[in-house]
Amino acid sequence: MHIIYSDRDLAVIVKPVGMDSEHAVPAAISELLGGEVYPIHRLDLNVGGVMVYARTKTAAAQLSKLVQEGQLEKEYRALVHGTPPESGVWEDFLFKDSRKNKVFAVKKERKGVKKASLEFTRLTDSDPSLVHIRLHTGRSHQIRVQFSSRGFPLVGDHKYGSRDSAKAPALFSCRISFPWKGTAKIFEAFPEWGQ
Repeated sequence: MHIIYSDRDLAVIVKPVGMDSEHAVPAAISELLGGEVYPIHRLDLNVGGVMVYARTKTAAAQLSKLVQEGQLEKEYRALVHGTPPESGVWEDFLFKDSRKNKVFAVKKERKGVKKASLEFTRLTDSDPSLVHIRLHTGRSHQIRVQFSSRGFPLVGDHKYGSRDSAKAPALFSCRISFPWKGTAKIFEAFPEWGQ
């Protein structure tokens, strides 16, 4: 785990693939920096990338408010099979089956269904394609499902249709930005495959 930035309120890190963002990462930050560490958002176990953690209860409340208001912006890089459109905004209804820990795109709203929205830009013309994604909503497995449901499963995402031999989904949280004490905080890191 790499710490990009820390002060008395915040710790910004690059979470490795395979490390639990809600328990293992806060414990590791606490071991390195001392004190309490509060998770504000999460990344799937098999996804890596930039995350922010609070180091005080006050900072945790302020960051949580930013998340609720949509002011903590999250951007990702993904490698997807096929060649999606050059850019676009996708809006879907997603249903999470908690027993299977799997999410499905469905046709209409009903109990347990949530709206999901993202925008993307394709960065390469190759197959697989490198895609830059900005989330408008933070739904479970959202990027993976929205791309897979259109025939562009993420490389390594065996849960959602990839048939390759990669060990984990090629998805990485590459940029987070949010207003903090009168300034815009922006933190970036990129995976080797997604420069």
